[in-house]
Amino acid sequence: MANLQEIVAWLDAELKISEIQDYPGAMNGLQLENDGEVTCVVSAVDASVAVVQEAARIPGSLLLVHHGMFWQGAQPLTGPFFRKIKAAMDGNLAIYSSHLPLDMHPDFGNNVLLAEAIGLASVSPILVKNGRPMGVAGNWMGNREEFAAAVAKAVGRDVRVCPGGREGIRKVAVITGGAGSEAAKISALGIDTFVTGEGPHWSFIEAEERGLNVFYAGHYATETFGVRRLGEIVAERFSLDRAYIERTGGP
Repeated sequence: MANLQEIVAWLDAELKISEIQDYPGAMNGLQLENDGEVTCVVSAVDASVAVVQEAARIPGSLLLVHHGMFWQGAQPLTGPFFRKIKAAMDGNLAIYSSHLPLDMHPDFGNNVLLAEAIGLASVSPILVKNGRPMGVAGNWMGNREEFAAAVAKAVGRDVRVCPGGREGIRKVAVITGGAGSEAAKISALGIDTFVTGEGPHWSFIEAEERGLNVFYAGHYATETFGVRRLGEIVAERFSLDRAYIERTGGP
């Protein structure tokens, strides 16, 4: 067993929770505490009802997620939200969420780990906002078909390609999740290829007009990396069992 507050203190400091601005509904940090003792670290992308119910089957677990319980803001404790909270509390489950802090982390963030999985070289931060990089960029040598295969292998699914740029790929930007709307900013950096999870309809047209290749690899699929690695690190640091809950099928 490990002490919940000791784990939370380490996570808060390592992820710089208090320093990184985020959407208010992200509510980064400890969202639900348990009785104070943790037996197992469980990680998942989303704190959905199904995920919470599964994690709560291991009494005393700490659930680490990328998307927490309060994206919709304040809501009544009825319906699915009631079932989620009840399952967590009945199972003595603690829940900790980290959104942008986990995307941006230089060692185990979604951006840098996806770049690593694709095989980018000389990876460095890009698009610094409020002192923090929104994404990373690196070098890659090959054509679009070869790169599409590399991305698909990294995320475990087919990817949608906007072939707006040149066939030979050299400089690649990565911002996981729903960052397709950043196409213009990426193009302005002189980058020829952009990997993200998803984007609005107009982002495809924007990329074509600016001569940018965009690989839409799936919002969920691009954001499994950080929580997996973070779960491994916490489990090792605090001598805990660990588990990962896979919930495929999202965009």
